[in-house]
Amino acid sequence: MNDLFQILPCVDAGAISEIATRAYQDYYLYLWNDDGSWYINRSFKPQVIAEEMQDRNAAYYMLTLNEDPIGFLKLNIDQPLTGYQHLNCIELERIYLLKSASGQGFGRQAMEFCFAFSQERNKDLIWLKSMDSSDALHFYKRLGFEECGTFTLDFELMKHEYRGMKVLMKFLS
Repeated sequence: MNDLFQILPCVDAGAISEIATRAYQDYYLYLWNDDGSWYINRSFKPQVIAEEMQDRNAAYYMLTLNEDPIGFLKLNIDQPLTGYQHLNCIELERIYLLKSASGQGFGRQAMEFCFAFSQERNKDLIWLKSMDSSDALHFYKRLGFEECGTFTLDFELMKHEYRGMKVLMKFLS
């Protein structure tokens, strides 16, 4: 069978909510004292996603394999990065893949899509935030991202040892 991977614009808040919740549960429940319930309700409920979709600066894309959702991404098209406000920046706010789809090159293809999307809009720099405990840091660094900052999340229900975040950036040529 010939697998067909696609990255499609998505305005279906329910579909994004479902895949976001599934992907988050695959990777991040260990961060939380409540198994992630508070964060999932705060971030991935359909009404939350629908409200975010009203922002013209937000672009949501569904990642599919053979028409089945396997992940999603969210870009904030005009989002300055502290210290680089003089540049035309874009933020990759979220990129999630189901665990069953990881390790097959789909994340790399999604990142290449983000780079092309950014370059089409004449962006100078793409940036993102990542948990400092995440294996994804190595992935981003292999793609040319460099660390440019750190901060600590203050979510009360998050385990203290996992609150560290890294800010990463990549200049686009």
